[in-house]
Amino acid sequence: MRTDLLRKLMPWPLGLVFWAYTAASLTHFVHNAEYLAFYPNMPTWITRQTVYQAWLGVAAVGALGIGLRGMGWPALGAVVLALYGALGLYGLGHYTLALCTEHSLTANLTIWLEVLTGLMLMGVAARVAWRSRSVWTQAPARLQG
Repeated sequence: MRTDLLRKLMPWPLGLVFWAYTAASLTHFVHNAEYLAFYPNMPTWITRQTVYQAWLGVAAVGALGIGLRGMGWPALGAVVLALYGALGLYGLGHYTLALCTEHSLTANLTIWLEVLTGLMLMGVAARVAWRSRSVWTQAPARLQG
């Protein structure tokens, strides 16, 4: 029964890209935090602590998406998961501060891994939301008479 609940919350393609993006995002943020001094032209107000706090904020969006799906709002949860993936595009902001060639190979790899997995999550979650669209106008089953 527990496995059925997990499959309902996160069908395999959604679960796969969710965890891939979450891992890529965490990897990028950890690299950012631990090698902050090596990222070119980073604003001085960004510290190791603020980087980790920012990741917790991003991860909270993903947790909200899963929570909404678990509470019987699968389409809305999928939309929030798509937004969670979209947050991965923010990593491209590094290139507004310095050219790609000014970043280390590892920094570029973590940025692009986060961006690409974020795009994949956006696509899969949008598809799941579209397929769940019939429930957009319905309250969760537990709230219906």
